[in-house]
Amino acid sequence: MAQNTLKRLYVDELRDIYDAEKQLIKALPEMAEAATSRELRSGFEKHLEQTKEHAKRLEQIFGELGEKPAGKKCKAMQGLVAEGSEMIEEDFEGEVKDAGLISAAQRVEHYEIAAYGTVRNFATVLGEQNAVSLLEKTLHEEKETDEALTELSDGINAEAASHESEEQVKERPTTNTKAKAARSR
Repeated sequence: MAQNTLKRLYVDELRDIYDAEKQLIKALPEMAEAATSRELRSGFEKHLEQTKEHAKRLEQIFGELGEKPAGKKCKAMQGLVAEGSEMIEEDFEGEVKDAGLISAAQRVEHYEIAAYGTVRNFATVLGEQNAVSLLEKTLHEEKETDEALTELSDGINAEAASHESEEQVKERPTTNTKAKAARSR
């Protein structure tokens, strides 16, 4: 196969996203473990199972193309996973940590949505109808995951902000404390 064909680019992009999925299969259990919200933990665990299925679908596409899935490292996902790992290691706690994990997860989802949309379009142009169907299914699941993360973030972010407001109130000197400080001068 010539190196300058759309099919070659398509296979190359499929290899990239396959590696991305394999990286996520390793990263999602760590994110689930770091989550404090049961809902978020459950969401990460559900997405892990979906991600395993996404990798299987890609393997099926590679089989139909007579290609091997390995051979490319997804540097973008490597960076996104590294950022997620940094978030896990930060000293944030509770809902604030969960808000950070959702942020990292949504960056991953947006990357995957872009990648799957691109390879689905390549498959369409190349007449790879079964691949189009498989890629469309995965793309739909990635969008659903992003929407679920957005819904979760609404509650978690509000909870994190309410704790922040409570902390600010605790740190703020009361009127009596201000008056006493002024009198003691």
